[in-house]
Amino acid sequence: MRELLPIFLHLRGRRVVLVGAGPVGASKLAALLAAGAEVRVVAPDIHPDIEVAPVVIERRPFVPADLDDAWFVVAAATPEVNRAVALAAEERRLFVNAVDDPPNATAYLGGVVRRDGVTLAISTSGEAPAIAGMLREGLDALIPHELSTWMETARQSRLAWRRDGIPMEQRRPLLLKALNRLYAAREGAAAARELVGVVVPARRTTREER
Repeated sequence: MRELLPIFLHLRGRRVVLVGAGPVGASKLAALLAAGAEVRVVAPDIHPDIEVAPVVIERRPFVPADLDDAWFVVAAATPEVNRAVALAAEERRLFVNAVDDPPNATAYLGGVVRRDGVTLAISTSGEAPAIAGMLREGLDALIPHELSTWMETARQSRLAWRRDGIPMEQRRPLLLKALNRLYAAREGAAAARELVGVVVPARRTTREER
């Protein structure tokens, strides 16, 4: 199996060409729009969900010049069309995600988990997308519910580390200690509440209050 370089793309304001506008192409469109990409769709027939999306539609067959101003390409057409897209992308040094068509792909979109500013992506190099989906569900169940608190602790700690010139290799142990302190503080507060409930007796009324 080929070794891949995991990477996340910044596509906001950048042109992405989606070749193929059937149900498969429509399923990929939401993620592209969520990333802020400017999407141009090229296909003779257009799925209803794509018809109403905020995209530029070219209702015709693909031609290589469609990729001239693109940053990224998604091919969701027939294998023959995907092959033509892959060749045109290779000539222009563009990465192409060929949906369910690994031989014509140079980029793979895997299972994705997004929560509280954290994105996890799982790839099987396009060979077993169902496995990627199962792993996505498993990871989603394992991510702590207090992840937003983790993120805020990490953000604030990073500011202090950069200010104080803390070397990169020392930061992860420091973050682990900071996160452990969160749980220690929470457990201490819970124990204190429980102790108060045990040692503070119910208030008795005095003779003057009767």
